Amino acid sequence: MPASASAKSLNYKVNGGDISLSEKRLSFRGSADTLAGILTENPDGARRGVAVYAHCFTCGKDIAASRAVSRGLAARGITTLRFDFTGIGDSGGDFASSTFTNNCRDIIAAADFLASEGFKPDIFVGHSLGGAAAISAAAHTPDIKGVVAIGSPAKPGHALRLFEPVRDEVAWRGQGEVSIGGRTFSISGDFLDDFETQCSEGVVSRLGCDFLVLHSPRDDTVGIENAATLFGWARHPKSFVSLGDFGHLLAPAHESDYVAELISGWASRFLGSGATATAPATTAKAPAPASASSPDDGGVEVVESLPLGDLRQEVRVRGHSFVVGEPVPIGDDSGPTPYDVLLAGLGACTAMTLRMYAKRKGLSLDRVRVKLWHGRRHADDCERADGAAAQIEEVRRVVELEGDLSEAERARLLEIADKCPVHRTLTGDLSIKTELSD
Repeated sequence: MPASASAKSLNYKVNGGDISLSEKRLSFRGSADTLAGILTENPDGARRGVAVYAHCFTCGKDIAASRAVSRGLAARGITTLRFDFTGIGDSGGDFASSTFTNNCRDIIAAADFLASEGFKPDIFVGHSLGGAAAISAAAHTPDIKGVVAIGSPAKPGHALRLFEPVRDEVAWRGQGEVSIGGRTFSISGDFLDDFETQCSEGVVSRLGCDFLVLHSPRDDTVGIENAATLFGWARHPKSFVSLGDFGHLLAPAHESDYVAELISGWASRFLGSGATATAPATTAKAPAPASASSPDDGGVEVVESLPLGDLRQEVRVRGHSFVVGEPVPIGDDSGPTPYDVLLAGLGACTAMTLRMYAKRKGLSLDRVRVKLWHGRRHADDCERADGAAAQIEEVRRVVELEGDLSEAERARLLEIADKCPVHRTLTGDLSIKTELSD
């Protein structure tokens, strides 16, 4: 850090123990003027990574959430820089001349400054509109390993409702004053135009890093539907965690510390766990009894992706993941249905089995295509005492074989299709045991 940076020491409690942190006030060149920031780190612990924290709209680096989350991350080994955007707090410049695009550039400038001082950032963390800016900034910073959006709008234009009272004045005079949180800000026509044109859909879908969405279902400033939209736009690896009944500003200290703990745990996948040297010791849990199958040993894990009744599910297996959902109007058609996945497993196994058999027998099988349908039909040969129509589950499977094959070889391959392992599992003496996880 520059020699002019001032520093102070403070204690931060983690799991009942005190960790000594250091905070340095510093300044650096932003997109349009000099920006003021505070770098928080644990000088006695091993540094796991570096983060840049972007505060919510019109707030600043000294708001309770910015301060507490930054300190919580530093206490867990993630050195964090929080700073004031142009025209906010201790930073220079005129807020009226700033735009959302400038906020994104300020984040990138902060990252470049840290890198020049030997603190190359790994994570961008953004709160509210700062989250939208952090996403856009991460898309232009190839080396960023992860980005976190806390209570963030899916589109920057979400904040336009804050300016409705002065939109006509801005259109007429080119500038107007708006009161937000008891403070008065001057905004320009360029500011509103930039908000309306910026959209993070394409940006989110092209993110090349881990993405974490944190949002409270009870957030009455930025609705939970924004989290659903962001998560839906994103590609894997992505994660969502509900913040329960937390408020938008994470004002109580325990809410901000919980958010810091979530981010630290999520980042351990690409930063390492790296417990700090002064952190209090914790009692390790005894390992759970080995089960017949788990995601680590080849099993499949299904995780509910979103709260509030959304049917999207994330399926994970050996580092691979995809989304399973339901079509409209039951769901949002975000992925194949559970029955689609079941048929896909049967079809894939059928094609693999035919390919392996043909190879072993030296058959000229060039290509296999398997089409499947699932349904229920009336069973004419079933009689029920109550006279109700009987129905049975039915899977229809059509196998297409391409290659120089005789009729006898085709008939044999059709027989082999019924011998694929998944077919035998579904039609055999299948037992499914369900148990609660510890």
